Amino acid sequence: MTALRAISLIGMPGGGKSTVGRHLARSLNLRFADSDTELEKRIGCPIREYFEREGEERFRDLEQGVIEELLGWPNVVLATGGGVVLREANREALHAASIVVYLRSTPEELFRRLRHDTHRPLLQVRDPLRKLRELHAERDPLYRKTAHFVIETGRPSVSTLVNMILMQLELAGLVDPAQVPSPVEPRSSER
Repeated sequence: MTALRAISLIGMPGGGKSTVGRHLARSLNLRFADSDTELEKRIGCPIREYFEREGEERFRDLEQGVIEELLGWPNVVLATGGGVVLREANREALHAASIVVYLRSTPEELFRRLRHDTHRPLLQVRDPLRKLRELHAERDPLYRKTAHFVIETGRPSVSTLVNMILMQLELAGLVDPAQVPSPVEPRSSER
């Protein structure tokens, strides 16, 4: 059995990376990190504000540094920002230093979840569904290229998604079945 490395979650904005990541880390007794949260601590303001003030290129420079640092943490589940795969250096670092799980959602599913969101800078446009479709078309091949596993999110609960990831890790020999907790029914707030 291969020793479990860090686990990184990638996917579109609103795909559930942070929520699923927290629960996955808890299930495996690993540390959880969210690259966007770490970025906001460093820049001292919301990402949207920094993005508008400094531009996307500057933001991506900072993001790359944070990703490299977080991948050095031992025993971590890392939730990444939606655009992390736009840089080849990030794709290579994630794939080499962690088990990468792509939480794949359709643009329509994402729109349903995000239609009232005012914090994601790339979605503050007149037609967010169109923007999500454009982002998905651009990023889906990059997510797939970076990922070791693809999990279709659809409408399952958080605990179901965590169990799907755990099953993939177990089937790949990356976790010992004895260390994987029994599936737990989600609390109503997790659905």
